[in-house]
Amino acid sequence: MKITKIFTFDSSHMLDGHDGKCQNLHGHTYKLEITVSDDPIRGGAKDGMVMDFTDLKAIVKKHITDPFDHAFIYHGGNGRECQIAALLEGWNMKTLCLPCRTTAENMAVEMYDRLKNAGLKVCSVKLWETPTSCAEYEGE
Repeated sequence: MKITKIFTFDSSHMLDGHDGKCQNLHGHTYKLEITVSDDPIRGGAKDGMVMDFTDLKAIVKKHITDPFDHAFIYHGGNGRECQIAALLEGWNMKTLCLPCRTTAENMAVEMYDRLKNAGLKVCSVKLWETPTSCAEYEGE
């Protein structure tokens, strides 16, 4: 059985060295779809549920939306992006360093891994960068 919950958050990023307009600092209102797969619980208050949507929301909030929302997300291995992050941090603005380039594809993998490491039985992460463009990761 699978359940899916949808979240939204706003972030800025850039793709330094990209050959299009996304090389510039810009932002998105991301839509995030988290799908969890497991056998339904048998017995107790949560009988018939894969998991309580409220519990799923709390995990995603802690590991994804709280750190990502309204942050400048940057690649820690890119000097120019790190310079921008340092400037923003000097002004007490929110940043989030990732170990990879901040493409929708890489961010979907990062989010999947964060949720898996939190013990969630996530089976897919779908990250919508725009209403018509998304990346989906289903794990190895």
